[in-house]
Amino acid sequence: MLRVAGLHAYYGQAHILSDVSLEGNAGEVVVLLGRNGAGKSTTLKSIIGLVRPAQGEITFEGRRIDGLSAHRIARLGLGYVPEERRIFTDLTVMENLEVGRQPSRAGAPAWSPDRLFRLFPNLGEMRNRPGGRMSGGEQQMLTIARTLMGNPRCILLDEPSEGLAPVIVEQMAATIRELKQEGLSVVLSEQNLHFAASVADRATIIEKGRIRYTGSMAELQANDAIRAQYLTV
Repeated sequence: MLRVAGLHAYYGQAHILSDVSLEGNAGEVVVLLGRNGAGKSTTLKSIIGLVRPAQGEITFEGRRIDGLSAHRIARLGLGYVPEERRIFTDLTVMENLEVGRQPSRAGAPAWSPDRLFRLFPNLGEMRNRPGGRMSGGEQQMLTIARTLMGNPRCILLDEPSEGLAPVIVEQMAATIRELKQEGLSVVLSEQNLHFAASVADRATIIEKGRIRYTGSMAELQANDAIRAQYLTV
């Protein structure tokens, strides 16, 4: 469903990504692991069009999307949940959801507020609450729910567990597993190896903008040397 091949990206003169490649299939969770500053967020921003790749190809459902603007990519059915959440703090939960609404699309689950409230019961209890009066975990759930209102076939999640209480992290993991069961392709960047292991089928490790490892999550868990080299602080 999603394929990145030979991706290079820059911030000014700084070469951030070098020959990055990865894939995401329908009904699969792929995690991009790495330390702070490794290039995880830049990879996701390049896929969604917020960073313009200097070289390489990005295809979504067989169509090249590198070079397209972010809003055009989103309209094709690729959702993005930024690390910063970026909800509209003055808008209520319901109003935030309406901002993300897109028409239903073939091959993608159709989401409505009521269905999202079954996925995120906490949001259903505060549908008229402004986003600025919600906790960090609640805002993260709202950001994901707002993205799902666009009925994506693939969703990119940037550090979904960062800064959340353990109980909310468990809820987030359950949500990602449910999205997988719905047939979505899920690609997430993450530093929390325990969280990644609870949701991911495959793992890719990035260090200094280069891919250093790609394999199943089970293989990575069994490989102490790789984890020690690229993931320990």
